Amino acid sequence: MKKAVIVIGLGNTLMSDEGVGVRVVQKLLDFADSFPQINFVDAGTGGMSILHLIDERDKAFFIDCAKMGKEPGDIKKFTPQEIKSIKALSHQSLHEVDLIKIINMADKLGQCPAEIIIFGIEPQSVKPGCELSKTVSDRLDEYVNTIHKELLKIISSP
Repeated sequence: MKKAVIVIGLGNTLMSDEGVGVRVVQKLLDFADSFPQINFVDAGTGGMSILHLIDERDKAFFIDCAKMGKEPGDIKKFTPQEIKSIKALSHQSLHEVDLIKIINMADKLGQCPAEIIIFGIEPQSVKPGCELSKTVSDRLDEYVNTIHKELLKIISSP
């Protein structure tokens, strides 16, 4: 049986800051015992499998690298309704996906959680490399703390 809430880290860890969502979820797993009603999933570049991950959930949180016109390393919380994706897909991989399109598809299929929150983290570097940029790496604990606080609100609300 699926848990009511899922926290999904997205990204490609072979492309520097593009993998920040995965890195944050890996660190959040240290707190998983404090959140028995929440699944933490490293979905990497999960593509359409995200549909199955969010099906039958009340809430879904996504953490992903996002070019938002902010300062590198900035984090922003938003809902799918607050953004417009301008992601250009190359269509060279089955794993390639536009998160907003997946959410819209889940909605049309009646599989969309009632609440979706996205945490976007502005990258400094998106190029081949397994390490986060220093700017993003130095703020990794801040991202974890921000999302951890948000999750505490969920478990304390009725």
